[in-house]
Amino acid sequence: MANTPPGISKDEYQALASFRHALRKFLHFSQEAAVAAGLTPQQHQALLAVKASADESLTIGELAERLQLRHHSAVGLVNRLVSQRLLKRHRSTTDRRQVQLMLTSTGERLLRELSAAHREELRRIGPQLKVLLERFNDR
Repeated sequence: MANTPPGISKDEYQALASFRHALRKFLHFSQEAAVAAGLTPQQHQALLAVKASADESLTIGELAERLQLRHHSAVGLVNRLVSQRLLKRHRSTTDRRQVQLMLTSTGERLLRELSAAHREELRRIGPQLKVLLERFNDR
């Protein structure tokens, strides 16, 4: 017979439910913060992905992969961010076929403000998340 997973205790179910609830609350916070800043959550994620990349630029294909989008959906997302003057396109100097996406100064400022708010929220809920995760290590 196939390997069956070990039994799950009531405490583990409760810990998992509590952990998922805490994550959902953080995601809700993140979505609300993005909307308050005039962005969709996906636009916020796109700006963050560009800023977090090694050289602070991504191709549309790389952005699509990071956000798990189809290429044409990423193109539409980028077009909206460019029209909002939050992203700019720059043709690669090493491969003229590649277009790199970079934050504008306005995009940088907006992302910095959102990221600071997210950092504070994570500092606030971090201890709770740590306790919940440690409940799984105690098994």
